[in-house]
Amino acid sequence: MKDNVAEEHLYLAFSHQYRDSIFPLHTSISLFLLSYCDCKLFKVFLVPTGEDVGDQCVTKNLAGDLEVHLISRCQLPVVVQSCSLPAVVVKDDKFCRAGLSVVLRHIIQKTFEADPSKKDVLELLGFKKTCLKACAEVSQWTRLCEISIPLAVERFLTASPEHCQAIPPDILLLERKLGEPVRVHNDDKIRRQKLQQQKAGAKAAVPVLGEEASEELKTGEVLEHPPSSLELSVAFSKLLAQEAPEAINREAPHIRRTKTSDLPLLDHVFAEGLYFTVADLVLLPCIHQFLVSSKKQGKNLVNLPLISSWYRRVQEVPGVKKAAGKCNMELLQLPELVSAPEEQLQDHASVPDELEEDNEDSHFIGGPRPTMTKLMENGIEAKFSPHPCPSWTLDWTSLPSAVSPGEGKMSRDRALRKQQQLNNLVAAVTKLAKPGDLIVDFCSGGGHVGIVLAYMMPSCQVVLIENKELSLIRAKDRSDELGLNNIWFIQANLDYFNGTFNIGVALHACGVATDMVIEHCLRARAAFVISPCCYGFIQNTVKFKYPRSHQFKEILSYKEHMILCRFADQTAVQLPPERRLIGKQCMGLVDLDRAWAAEEHKYSVQVISMEPESCSPKNNMFVGIP
Repeated sequence: MKDNVAEEHLYLAFSHQYRDSIFPLHTSISLFLLSYCDCKLFKVFLVPTGEDVGDQCVTKNLAGDLEVHLISRCQLPVVVQSCSLPAVVVKDDKFCRAGLSVVLRHIIQKTFEADPSKKDVLELLGFKKTCLKACAEVSQWTRLCEISIPLAVERFLTASPEHCQAIPPDILLLERKLGEPVRVHNDDKIRRQKLQQQKAGAKAAVPVLGEEASEELKTGEVLEHPPSSLELSVAFSKLLAQEAPEAINREAPHIRRTKTSDLPLLDHVFAEGLYFTVADLVLLPCIHQFLVSSKKQGKNLVNLPLISSWYRRVQEVPGVKKAAGKCNMELLQLPELVSAPEEQLQDHASVPDELEEDNEDSHFIGGPRPTMTKLMENGIEAKFSPHPCPSWTLDWTSLPSAVSPGEGKMSRDRALRKQQQLNNLVAAVTKLAKPGDLIVDFCSGGGHVGIVLAYMMPSCQVVLIENKELSLIRAKDRSDELGLNNIWFIQANLDYFNGTFNIGVALHACGVATDMVIEHCLRARAAFVISPCCYGFIQNTVKFKYPRSHQFKEILSYKEHMILCRFADQTAVQLPPERRLIGKQCMGLVDLDRAWAAEEHKYSVQVISMEPESCSPKNNMFVGIP
């Protein structure tokens, strides 16, 4: 074990205790992961959401060997007070990690760093260490695990008996996802083994775990049921750190010649496919509570055969029962379920439209001219306000090197263009800011905007929010080099930031992120200076529907608006001038729709072209004032 690690504080919300779980479920999930990892690196604080929570009811029946402290919301570090919990912060530091997925991934990484022999813990992050890394705002899977399922179960448990008759739609969606074919890296070999097994009709050829596998299991954790399929064998071989089993020593020639498209698909073993990941540990406390409550109500789980077998299978993973025991979770022993008839499943398993992936009109054919003409006929054209200070520039030569974007290890040309982009944003923010203002740099990346603002405006407080850990660590290193004391760092998805602020900024917020930043600013009644990017990634999400403004909605369909978005991305310098001009007009129209949508909330919004326009192919900038 490594010593001299800075003490980190983990803050978890506490609303109430019910049966064998602490609520909200995000807290139970966090404590369950700590138990599974046998991690004692964090000082754990429970933050009551109500006023009438006493010490005795919190410390009783908690995660067995964890010491837990009680703290009120007003005692939280200032940087944590503007975030949704769970959150982690190094003691007396200004770097906060907030939100369930970010915090869980951090716990896993710190556990492995402290004890590199715990390779099984690191494996929870999945292939390329990306499990639950994509933010919930853009990834349907992260949203389902991190937000939808915990909320659905909490509502199910608190609903009156007449209101919790039906299975929550998000649970049904999980059931359906467990029935989808699995795609894993390099699955060709496993699928060929499966085909060979099927051709041989050889149940007997499925390898079961040998004696040495049982010995590798932790004390008292022998697999109760040997794997009954090739997928199970592969999954449990990985868990037991064995070589993946070969179904038969060598594939037959006709198996090797089979096209990949003709190979059998793989079935789910765990939530994300063949391998046990942190997604399973997130879902287990939630599904456990749902199943316990359903059993008490006498519900028939015939509509959830895949969730039931997943729940049984997860219990066989080494370490899960031990962690459940520490957390006082009495796992159920469910019987094998036979799937309900197809028509019965269809009656029960209707998933509402808003939970579906919005794939409608995902392929667009045709150019933007008919759509642009349609808008023009209704008196709508791209229009840009004059730049308020086109020649304003920072004196970059007089600034410390750590302020310059060149510190971010980019080419000289790119660094010059980045400086020009920053000139535009900093000029606009300087005109808006007053001493004492809190400025939030959303989607901050390596901190190019936020660090310049914090250095140039020492009387203002600056917060950088970014989902990517390495980018934010780079930003903090630059800030430390400059000795800035008016800057905070929050690694979180945008939705986990709920603080108040005066000005929101974002340089090249990608796709829907621009609309999320605008929404945060509208909610806080804050001014904003935003440069959008990646128009081609714009699409309907659970929270955002396009077009945004009433004027555009009355004229354009979603499909027509998406055509504008796709062509707005065609502004690269390599393209012919006429094509770039159309791209710029499409950018202007998409951003005009956003500006008008913000003006419906009593804002004054200008769409401006950055100077010089050559500083970026994506050179639009909003300035919005409430």
